[in-house]
Amino acid sequence: MNKMIEFVQAMVQTPSLSGAEQPVVEIITQEMRSLGFDRVWVDANGSAIGLIEGVQPGPTLLLDAHCDTVGIAPGSSWQRDPFAAEVDDGAIHGRGTADMKGALAAMVYAAANIDRSQLAGRVAVSATVLEEVMEGISLGTVIEAVQPDFVIIGEATELNLNRGGRGRAEIHIETIGRPAHSSNPQLGVNAVHEMFKVINAIETLDLPEHPLLGAAIMALTDIISDPYPGYSVIPSRCRVTYDRRLLTGETQESVLAQIMALPRLEEVNFEARIAEGKHGTYTGTVLHGPKFFPAWEFAADHPFVQSALAGLQQAGLSPEVKAYRFCTNGAMSAGVLGIPTIGFGPAAEEDAHVVDEKVRIAELETAVRGYQGIIKATLKKR
Repeated sequence: MNKMIEFVQAMVQTPSLSGAEQPVVEIITQEMRSLGFDRVWVDANGSAIGLIEGVQPGPTLLLDAHCDTVGIAPGSSWQRDPFAAEVDDGAIHGRGTADMKGALAAMVYAAANIDRSQLAGRVAVSATVLEEVMEGISLGTVIEAVQPDFVIIGEATELNLNRGGRGRAEIHIETIGRPAHSSNPQLGVNAVHEMFKVINAIETLDLPEHPLLGAAIMALTDIISDPYPGYSVIPSRCRVTYDRRLLTGETQESVLAQIMALPRLEEVNFEARIAEGKHGTYTGTVLHGPKFFPAWEFAADHPFVQSALAGLQQAGLSPEVKAYRFCTNGAMSAGVLGIPTIGFGPAAEEDAHVVDEKVRIAELETAVRGYQGIIKATLKKR
């Protein structure tokens, strides 16, 4: 445990914003090698991957945690230095402890200390990049290399077992007006006023609900007009961004159609589209694609869900079976590729991205036992 705590501290003390993860990836690969992983490498995107080979052939189980973090919000006031990684009051404090360097360390140590003589198959651990900006895109590259049969997402579950998760879409809506001098506004069409009509209509949307994943969400996150600043001119364009939390079965087409079909907007000149993501990795690779990350769910009686549950119980845990309310890399492994996926990790969803972030050491210790329990139950020799 002391070595693992030091590993978490080293990672937290090394800032790793999306696209700038190289220093922390070097720490991770060095730790994997020192712990005796059979193979360790960094892929084209800069994600770290380590393999543990069992004594017999069998399926591949991938444990994934992202190593990038969000930044420190301007004006926020932390009680402790967010990059000091102080250990106090039974917890490690700092940015990325809960989301999700603590879980990553637990995965690395769980895999490294498994009894390989009892395994039929192999365990892979990935520390993926750019998750905070494009969920699952870099995991897709890891999956191409590792070809897993099963995936564990280490995002926070409060040590419960998650069998699904909401997805996420970033939607851009643009209204088009007609410019005019602001001394004669009646000669133009104010695109901001037109956007007010769209926003008010969206507030009336009847969004779907799901018994496991909860309600879909449509949250306005920004608005900007053009030209900006608007010196004595009526804005001719206005764009807003919505964060749309997705449920299973929703597609890019269905989400956009729901907006375009809103009543009372027949006279408004507007368009809605899924945002296109384009982000560079520290290796120079550019990852791009639509910012649409689908929701996913596996049945409670799915063999992998049941195997993972049994493994956790055998490790002395008593987990509830739930689902993520935020979006994770599972959007790729499960939502796009259909690979059997579960979530299990220390901390709570509400601990992510907050001021004074922390993870409890007792939860890390339990998480190691839990990951080993799932590994044993999934890859046990026959």
